[in-house]
Amino acid sequence: MKTYPSIFNDVIGPVMRGPSSSHCAASLRIGRMCRDLMEGEIKEVYIEFDPNGSLATTHKGQGSDMGLFGGFLGWEADEEHLPNYLQAVEEAGIQIKIDIHPIGAIHPNTYKITLSNSHETRTVTAISTGGGMIEIIEIDGAVVSMAGDFYQTLVYFESSGKLIDYIKKSFKCDEIAPRQGMVSFIEIKANQFIPDGLEKELMEMEEVLFIRKLHPVLPIMARKNLAVPFITCDEMLEYNSDKNLELWELAVAYESIRGSISEEEVFEKMRDILKIMQNAIDLGLRGTKYADRILGPQSSTFQERMDGKKLVEGDILNQVILYTSAMMEVKSSMGVVVAAPTAGSCGALPGAIIGIGRTLELSEDEMVKALLAAGIIGVFIAAHATFAAEVGGCMAECGSGSGMAAAGIVGLKKGTLNQALGAASMALQSSLGMICDMIADRVEAPCLNRNVMAATNAISCANMALSDYNHLIPLDEVVETMKRVGDALPNTHRCTGLGGLAITKTAKEIEAKLAKGEIDKNKTFFKVC
Repeated sequence: MKTYPSIFNDVIGPVMRGPSSSHCAASLRIGRMCRDLMEGEIKEVYIEFDPNGSLATTHKGQGSDMGLFGGFLGWEADEEHLPNYLQAVEEAGIQIKIDIHPIGAIHPNTYKITLSNSHETRTVTAISTGGGMIEIIEIDGAVVSMAGDFYQTLVYFESSGKLIDYIKKSFKCDEIAPRQGMVSFIEIKANQFIPDGLEKELMEMEEVLFIRKLHPVLPIMARKNLAVPFITCDEMLEYNSDKNLELWELAVAYESIRGSISEEEVFEKMRDILKIMQNAIDLGLRGTKYADRILGPQSSTFQERMDGKKLVEGDILNQVILYTSAMMEVKSSMGVVVAAPTAGSCGALPGAIIGIGRTLELSEDEMVKALLAAGIIGVFIAAHATFAAEVGGCMAECGSGSGMAAAGIVGLKKGTLNQALGAASMALQSSLGMICDMIADRVEAPCLNRNVMAATNAISCANMALSDYNHLIPLDEVVETMKRVGDALPNTHRCTGLGGLAITKTAKEIEAKLAKGEIDKNKTFFKVC
């Protein structure tokens, strides 16, 4: 079944806590679906990670354990108790074992999970594809493809017989198919679960063993024969040839058709996202405290120096740096943020749009339009490249955030559609090959400065585009290049902690101090000079 990225599923979202969307939010969604498969009754969990993947070295420090265990408990991605996940799992009586050994994983973010209780054992293999998005690729040995955007009913059977034909006659669904594995089942995808009456009828049949229901975990649902008005920049320009729409309006048109929701609902959903971003920035500006991190609230010092006229002047630029920093500090202190497009790059887009918007005293509507414009740029990246640093390095995260922000900034300044696309192209060109090499397995450094770089690069590229600089390479071709460059990066430079700054002498000292808990309690950063 063909599907397409959604602005609210894939690009700007989820609303979450934790350092990494591809680790925390994605693993939580996987855990939620595992919980449904076990009907909420989980007693033992055996988790396997491949040593050649990203999760072998990052599952604890970047929050995969936290998200996955929270999902087993039925929590949401913004649950306030997430930092206390270990205590909660223990209180729930769930025993969890993690092994790292070869499992033949192809994707770097592969979870192989065995779940048990007193009367059954089920197996799940899933991957995190970037920005909180997931795909369950196997259940009980049967190959599947579940993104969490349908109501999934699984009818386990001894023999399928005429079950499929019976279900088709009784229930309108988007997709129904038998899945053959260690235990076989019929997978039913629809916009609702099978009705209670049909479930009762099926359970009375001798060939039916049991039924499981997996709830959707994404905000925007998919459907059969899903179509979109365009999926590349060239197609968008052709679509717009007789409409003369602005970039934000094209984003609204895309998401309305993609999600089968009204254009007004699209706009108001983005307004809600903007408010969450604004609240997070304001929280960061008031100061953050959190023990398990390597950087303290540095934005407070920046604010003091900015107010004291001790920095190189540039009101908008410095405001953007301040807001980007504040957002990243909230993320690192387990506050609520919006992955935009990921948690690791959650500072650049809102820092730029809200920083500029507030400095220029622009309306809330103008900032919503800018975020929508950024969102459709992200759709093109999600469709043809990746947001996962484990696949494409930091280019996929901060690079994408910079390209998205650049287009949004052009919108704030009332630039043209072509100028917005040019700004996005130049910002992405400037980010090609950027590696992911977080220090001490924490999404803080060099993540903070790269978010700031992404935001300020977006301003520069927006200004160049507004001055009609020639970006030369069309946006579609730049996105294609991102994919090729990401594929060429060694795994040591793709969010594994095995290369770059992560293996410097000082980084290893920080990592050792972190393990020993040697933290300056007053400033919440490590004593390394």
